[in-house]
Amino acid sequence: MKRKHSKTLEQIYARPVNGSIKWSDVESLFQALGAEIIEREGSRIAVIMFGEVKVYHRPHPSPDTDTDKGAIASTRKWLEMHGVKP
Repeated sequence: MKRKHSKTLEQIYARPVNGSIKWSDVESLFQALGAEIIEREGSRIAVIMFGEVKVYHRPHPSPDTDTDKGAIASTRKWLEMHGVKP
């Protein structure tokens, strides 16, 4: 895993939930972990990883996750369940 992905993973695991993570970095991390990302309606994407499908809504107008910290918290739980840790 590249250093950039490791840094994003550390930010995802930070407490309290970090709202300044760029969503593009989260998507890049998913891809580095072997996920397939499929564009959906509107600002939604489907992330297929670990034999599961998770649907996320890309934050906008800001590229940061400050408006949806819940997505970061649920991502942390999902990664943790499958043994992905910083």
